Amino acid sequence: MRYDRTGTPSGKDSAPGAGAPATAAGPAGGPSRRQVIGIVATAVATVAVPATAAATSATTRTAPTTASAAGVTARSRRLRATGTLFIGTYTSSGGTGIGLASYDTGTGGITGTGTLQGVGDPSYLAVHPDGGTLYAVNERQDGGVTAIALGENGDHTVLGTRGTGGSSPCHLSVHPGGRWLLSANYGSGNVAVHPIEASGALGERTDLVTHTEPAPGPGQNGPHAHQIVTSPDGAHVLAVDLGTDSVYTYRLDDTAGTLTRVSYARLPAGAGPRHLVFHPSGRFAYLANELNNTIAVCAYDPGTGALTPGEPLPTGAGGAGDSFPSQPVITGDGAFVFLANRGHNSLSRFAVEDNGAGLRLLDTVPVGGDHPRQLALSPDGTLLFAANQRSNAVSVFHVDQDSGELAAAGDPFASPVAVCVLPL
Repeated sequence: MRYDRTGTPSGKDSAPGAGAPATAAGPAGGPSRRQVIGIVATAVATVAVPATAAATSATTRTAPTTASAAGVTARSRRLRATGTLFIGTYTSSGGTGIGLASYDTGTGGITGTGTLQGVGDPSYLAVHPDGGTLYAVNERQDGGVTAIALGENGDHTVLGTRGTGGSSPCHLSVHPGGRWLLSANYGSGNVAVHPIEASGALGERTDLVTHTEPAPGPGQNGPHAHQIVTSPDGAHVLAVDLGTDSVYTYRLDDTAGTLTRVSYARLPAGAGPRHLVFHPSGRFAYLANELNNTIAVCAYDPGTGALTPGEPLPTGAGGAGDSFPSQPVITGDGAFVFLANRGHNSLSRFAVEDNGAGLRLLDTVPVGGDHPRQLALSPDGTLLFAANQRSNAVSVFHVDQDSGELAAAGDPFASPVAVCVLPL
């Protein structure tokens, strides 16, 4: 069966599976907007944290601007016994809000601390580089993005919501400079830019770009922007579009907050590219193709922003139509890539070879849940979290720092309609 982007069956997937060499080479009606999936969420005892109206006053922020400052932050996190966890969900399908939790950095055990209510369908989350503000998409027909000021002791304040200008936004990220929020509208196939104010609140949208070419891929009814991220050097913004089987590269005007397209890369017809992650070198990216159940090594030119996909590689999770990869993540040292596989309900482990130019499948392990929608590594890279949408739980794994092997860290943590997990 083919699934739409929330995991609802939506017909047959006829694309054949693929397998190929592991080095980057030269370039080469579908999923609908989110439907109510009728999940009966697992009951979780939480204390509601009501959303507060937009703050009338806020502390002025200063984003980290040096590598040394970022390093100090990372070291301080490693010294903590506990970390903070935010869990995204669908409030229209059984979720109660943004899940709030803490996790033991040694054991991986999760403890629920409450729920942030008042944010509709917060299916993807991101945090400002200074750690002071959380951002959530509102994955609805009339799409929005919401800013939440993070207070001490869980005293969080909703700062307000801005419209994305499109439908069903499913991904967002903060530009490394901390001045712009980028979001991807799945339903309408466009990407938006919002300014970030000194308080962390969002200003009026400064740009909206729709993917009008190339034509939609087989079985697609239009473009479906699924991810928008900034390249490691900050020079370009890349948008992954499942509907057009393409990845678009833009240059962001850091003054006006506008996007100018400089290139786009085509994937095989029917690949359904979903999410990518960059190698730390900034020279390669690893792209998960949802519909043909593959992952591709892509060469990246920082000077031009051009992305060149290589031949798609098998995920180890069966053929096309059997499993649907969702999220790839990479270890901080660039040695291993992990990939979540929905349907197969597993995690694939790849060794990164040839200084980033190759991937080699090592194994797959059960994720311990149903329909792993998204993955995230803890800041120190010792824990891997998986949000399992259909089993209403978050799985946690210890990551061996030498081999990349995964070992389950106890039983999954119950969380209604868990579709995104953000460990800090």
